[in-house]
Amino acid sequence: MTFSRRAGALAASLALSGLFLGACSPAKPDKAFGEKVRAYLVENPEVLLEVSAKLEQKQAAKTAESGRKAISQYRQAIERDPRDFVANPNGSVTVTEFFDYRCGYCKQAAPEVVKLIQENPDVRFVFKDFVIFGHDSEVAARLFLGAKDQGKDLQLHQALMAEKALDEAAALRIASSLGLDVAKARAAGATEATTQHLADTHGLAQALAIEGTPAFIVGDQLIAGADMQALKLAIANAKAGKLKKT
Repeated sequence: MTFSRRAGALAASLALSGLFLGACSPAKPDKAFGEKVRAYLVENPEVLLEVSAKLEQKQAAKTAESGRKAISQYRQAIERDPRDFVANPNGSVTVTEFFDYRCGYCKQAAPEVVKLIQENPDVRFVFKDFVIFGHDSEVAARLFLGAKDQGKDLQLHQALMAEKALDEAAALRIASSLGLDVAKARAAGATEATTQHLADTHGLAQALAIEGTPAFIVGDQLIAGADMQALKLAIANAKAGKLKKT
């Protein structure tokens, strides 16, 4: 049994004991009854596991419901922030990804993300630069955002993600190799407006309880991590839902 499971079992034990010894208990503690309860639990430890599992299920359901409410509350910022780069802007289904350019899992998912975008023109894909890995990540994010008006967003994103040892020098080299005006992109990325954009994205991630990257949002569903099968299923379900409404 893992530590968390043991902790859950202990919590369940305390909760269960509270149920047995609660409002219907006598004014003075009934030591004999307490010993019987303890003996029963010792002889039937699976009861604790069952209660612990039930508590975990309830907590997961509560967390999911809280997440759905947060997504609904911040829907406009998640899907329609005009400062974000959006691939397939006319798509009928929206996917939002919170990512960091130095995140290994983001890099693993990136080729499939690009393929998904290319093969599904009906899927809007919103990119959120959620900087969590320090200076070099921020440099890459500012460069990407600063180059937004130069027409090579997806190529730059793909190239930055493909660079395994991404640092400031590599990011600048990549931008230059794509024919971008690096000086212009750096200047645009250094503005207060870009600083505010990055801060707003960070605040939004916190409001949605997103603690790592990548994180994808499709409809009311948050997919944490590079679970591409779950992402594809969520997109398929969203498309089916759209079809059913038309």
